[in-house]
Amino acid sequence: MPRIAKELGPLDVKRATHAGGKGNSMLPVGGVAGLYMQITPNGGKTWVLRAAMGGRRAEIGLGGFPTVTLAQARDKAREARDKIERGVDPMAERKAARAALAASARRGLTFAEAGKLYLDAKLDAFRNEKHRYQWRATLEQFAYPVLGKKPVSEITVQDVLQVLHPIWTDRTETASRLRGRIEAVLSWATVSGHRAGDNPARWAGNLKELLPAPSKVKVQGNLPPSMRC
Repeated sequence: MPRIAKELGPLDVKRATHAGGKGNSMLPVGGVAGLYMQITPNGGKTWVLRAAMGGRRAEIGLGGFPTVTLAQARDKAREARDKIERGVDPMAERKAARAALAASARRGLTFAEAGKLYLDAKLDAFRNEKHRYQWRATLEQFAYPVLGKKPVSEITVQDVLQVLHPIWTDRTETASRLRGRIEAVLSWATVSGHRAGDNPARWAGNLKELLPAPSKVKVQGNLPPSMRC
């Protein structure tokens, strides 16, 4: 265990400066073994706890000064040391908590939100203004009423079928294009880390087994070419 340095006070910490050179300075502040103030060459100050975990040396960040005061840094250092003594890795614990928070945030992205983000990123690729309009229009008219408020991570094949079934036979061309657009939005959501697993709007080996092929469906009732989406 590192020795406990002479305890510095709040004024000492406030007045502390970089020792010179290119690297960061490490100033032991005392009160808790291994607690340092790390000072960058440009004067930035952060708290670091040096401790041994599992036979290796680790540096645990405890926040920046003055947001984290000297007293708070000592409290955090004591808490971290207590966890280490109980066999808990505070760094791994913090990483897991951040991952869980990020996963929770990703799960909260709705299909409507994903659709907007996808279109914001992709629509510039369409030179034809009509195509840009059709993309938005089909999603807003047919997909969002069913899928809009659902988290993308929870959308299933049955959800996609609920969108497509009502228009598959009488507006087949529109429905087929809509399916591809839903697939594109969900693919973007997967690549962006907002969902995992197979794409429920995929045709081959998926919806192909549940819906008749567009080429086999009567086209009567589809919109005229000038109005097709």
